Amino acid sequence: MWLASSSIGRKVVMSVTGASLVLFLTFHMLMNLVYVYDVAFPAADGTHYYDKVCEFLGTNWYALLGTAGLGVLVVFHLCYAFWLTVQNRKARGNQRYAVSGKQPVHWAAKNMLVLGIIILCGLFAHLAHFWANMMYAELAGVEGQYAPTAGFDWITFQFSQPLNIAIYVVWFAAIWYHLTHGIWSSMQTLGLNGKQWLDRWICISYVWATIIVLGFAAVVVAALVQGM
Repeated sequence: MWLASSSIGRKVVMSVTGASLVLFLTFHMLMNLVYVYDVAFPAADGTHYYDKVCEFLGTNWYALLGTAGLGVLVVFHLCYAFWLTVQNRKARGNQRYAVSGKQPVHWAAKNMLVLGIIILCGLFAHLAHFWANMMYAELAGVEGQYAPTAGFDWITFQFSQPLNIAIYVVWFAAIWYHLTHGIWSSMQTLGLNGKQWLDRWICISYVWATIIVLGFAAVVVAALVQGM
């Protein structure tokens, strides 16, 4: 199959899976901003809208299906990233990403594999902090410090620990760098670029990546405020 046997095919898989993951990150960031709203505008009766979001998702079939699909996307993106990196190094030495024209090679482009490894480590930490205590705990019937659907309490608790904050700051930085190159590179691979649009996509990448990371960072800041 050409998607696996050719360099272009592997880049297409990388681009499609990467674009899908960017959309998920955007949705996840917007969903987490509900926590920020709860902190900024606490309800008089003590209820939290973020908990209602967690209850809506929970272990329902659509949440489980989405989680499984997300896992497949991550595995494909990771495997093809390593595969493409190995092939590129064999063919072009240390030049991991080909950039057309006179477009300069950004720092992120030269270090996508390292950034990807950092992101993967951060993902494992995120799964341990939240997925294991929420969706998995609900599926397995495990009783934790808080209820599986008490997302507000879990966020507040996890970000009350300095080590977790440090981990997420590094993770967010790696995600930002990764996205600033990954978004426009995906559009280039899919042919959605040109002499004018390449610069536009680079600008869009930086803006989009910044919005996503600032949205996630706002949750950490809100958790610190909530914990005071």
